[in-house]
Amino acid sequence: MSSASQTPILVVEDSLEDFTALSRALRKSAVPNPVLRCEDGEQALEYLQGHGKHPNWPSQLPAFVLLDLNMPGLDGRDVLGVLKQDAALNSIPVIVFTSSSNARDIEECYRLGANSYLTKPIAYSALEEKVGLLTSYWLGASELPAAS
Repeated sequence: MSSASQTPILVVEDSLEDFTALSRALRKSAVPNPVLRCEDGEQALEYLQGHGKHPNWPSQLPAFVLLDLNMPGLDGRDVLGVLKQDAALNSIPVIVFTSSSNARDIEECYRLGANSYLTKPIAYSALEEKVGLLTSYWLGASELPAAS
């Protein structure tokens, strides 16, 4: 197993149901990377800006971030804006993974620096397919920056 497979994937998702389905789809795609969940934007920024300081969190930054948009408190747009303005974090790919297919949300996320925007499918089989494509690209085909 390469060290890249040990790099965590960060999922920022407030819905336990959505996170559970996504985790199942990641396991079905045989993703070897550990999956870390932050339940809101505040927790995600606390981990990303202070990685290695909390004993229960990995000491390295994630290979990529799957970011929900609509969360209480700091929403995905806020998190995305902070990440892409932070010189220590802006090279981490951020994939917005949300139920919104609103053209304004899509435009705004790309303007803020999102690397990809995917809508969450309703059917589980479609979720499995989308997660397979996502992980195949981001963990297989794409050259990611070295994790620190």
